[in-house]
Amino acid sequence: MTPAFHLFNSNRSSLNLQHYLCLSHYTTTTPPSIAKQFQEHHRHHQNQTNPLLSSLERKSHQPLISLIKSCTQKSHLLQIHGHLIRNSLLHYPAISLPFLSRMALSPIRDISYSRQFFSQIPNPSVFLYNTLIRAYSMSNSPIEGFFMYQEMRKKGLRADPVSLSFVIRCYIRICSLIGGEQVHARILSDGHQSDSLLLTNLMDLYSLCDKGSEACKVFDEMRQRDTIAWNVLISCYMRNRRTRDVMVIFDGMLSGELGCEPDDVTCLLLLQACANLGALEFGEKVHGHIVERGYDNATNLCNSLIAMYSQFGNLDKAFGVFKGMHNKNVVTWSAIISGLAMNGYGREAIGAFEEMLKMGVLPDDLTFTGVLSACSNCGLVDKGMLIFARMSKEFGIVPNIHHYGCMVDLLGRAGQLHQAYQLIMSMRVKPDSTIWRTLLGACRIHRNVILGEHVVEHLIELKAQEAGDYVLLFNLYSSVDNWKKVTELRKFMKEKGIQITPASSSIELKGKVHEFVVDDVSHPQKDEIYEMLDEISKQLKIAGYVAEITSELPNLDAEEKRYVLSYHSEKLAIAFGVLATPPGTTIRIAKNLRICVDCHNFAKILSGVYNRQVIITDHTRFHHFRGGHCSCNDYW
Repeated sequence: MTPAFHLFNSNRSSLNLQHYLCLSHYTTTTPPSIAKQFQEHHRHHQNQTNPLLSSLERKSHQPLISLIKSCTQKSHLLQIHGHLIRNSLLHYPAISLPFLSRMALSPIRDISYSRQFFSQIPNPSVFLYNTLIRAYSMSNSPIEGFFMYQEMRKKGLRADPVSLSFVIRCYIRICSLIGGEQVHARILSDGHQSDSLLLTNLMDLYSLCDKGSEACKVFDEMRQRDTIAWNVLISCYMRNRRTRDVMVIFDGMLSGELGCEPDDVTCLLLLQACANLGALEFGEKVHGHIVERGYDNATNLCNSLIAMYSQFGNLDKAFGVFKGMHNKNVVTWSAIISGLAMNGYGREAIGAFEEMLKMGVLPDDLTFTGVLSACSNCGLVDKGMLIFARMSKEFGIVPNIHHYGCMVDLLGRAGQLHQAYQLIMSMRVKPDSTIWRTLLGACRIHRNVILGEHVVEHLIELKAQEAGDYVLLFNLYSSVDNWKKVTELRKFMKEKGIQITPASSSIELKGKVHEFVVDDVSHPQKDEIYEMLDEISKQLKIAGYVAEITSELPNLDAEEKRYVLSYHSEKLAIAFGVLATPPGTTIRIAKNLRICVDCHNFAKILSGVYNRQVIITDHTRFHHFRGGHCSCNDYW
């Protein structure tokens, strides 16, 4: 048993953990940790290049400057502003600059008042413009920063690298590729191409605007590359799904070839890449570096580790990280709750939720998504309904589309299809395609053709129907032997050119990911794999395995169905795992679609016959096969 069970013994996963972490630790643009590094570099750059006034003049006003820098309340700054006006001190940059910085930036950040103050300053310097542009780059009106930049240029002031960096940050906020290209031209014409920080910001903009090749080109032209630049390149690669390149960068940083070492931000990005690629061994390598460098006290990194290990079905390590944390926040608890839920340990996830409340940690909306998923995975309808009611009544959290999705999944899988439909129709938010698709899947499980057809009508109305929806409907007709509808739907799909996503399964071995499809003959060890699969099938038949000839394969006789089922991608991946790893090694498989009943039975019996733990994750949840049983208890 997983150690987590001992802590919470007291008495679907629709939530994607990596998506959760993205919401928790990343903005829609640059990760806050990278943004913080940008700000520190900006401050350093500005302090180096800001002569202000003579040291004698600064000394004479030092008490006032110190007072301004220590202000934390707007009312105090307003009094100082009055003093500056009465004593004609606004024209002293040594005073006006710290005042503007205090008013425009944290902790006060009153951009409107800052603009009024700025307008009172005669002949504002580049440094004052930079401060206001910077403030706009972090405000709800980033385009105003560009207008300030234009105004500065019209007055004949030459923008420095700091100015251009903040202008780029404004463009990043609005994803303006054209604006970025114009600034890029200005960088070249003004001879600022040696400023690494400026080019790093430019890289970030190109990456966010889906111009990965341009971002890489800027990186290649940089004369000096620090860790921040490499971090932005990693972010760029991840946005463009080049996760393998991310691993190459990490190896290069560790070896010293790149001239800089990975920092905590690098590790945070790498953990996300590992989860996306399904590379557990690489994730463990990153974890080792985190411990080695003393980053294991960082809450955000630990949260990411919990999510990563949970996504690989390794709850022992996920819980090990959780247990070792001194500062557990709501993200931490939500990560472990969601990890337990998606791995089939719903009751333990609910126990963790109750323990979290006892510890005085208030849940957020994502916490409830995780715990409602746990109820759905275990079929705990009454418990789920109670928690759903508590969410708004006790904690004041208004249900969102994800919460409703969990409830529809909970009711639908429990066979309460009409209650699920009524819940959708009563939602406070407009139902999306995922909600309807969840109900369609439940209709398929419980063979409710009439409601299933009605759900497809809603998807068509939303113009959101996908090939998978027609496959579900196809399987629904097949399950009730309505071959006329099957034929009509097959003809319709052919006429419309609807392409079905091929099923695939992957397994990582020694840092390399091996991917298989049905009847795959592309693997270099294909002959050995098929020979191993045939041997496994013989052993499992002796143990009582019988192929599940489902109605999902119409127009084939029994023998043909058995043959097609024999070489599903999951079985090929499992056979490769048995072939390529020592006895007793856990086999981890990632499946892009829902696992079929026959493959589920195959893995379950194999886990007992071969004394192997097999962990298969499909697009909704994990299945832990051990000793002839599955963690889902055949409820998925």
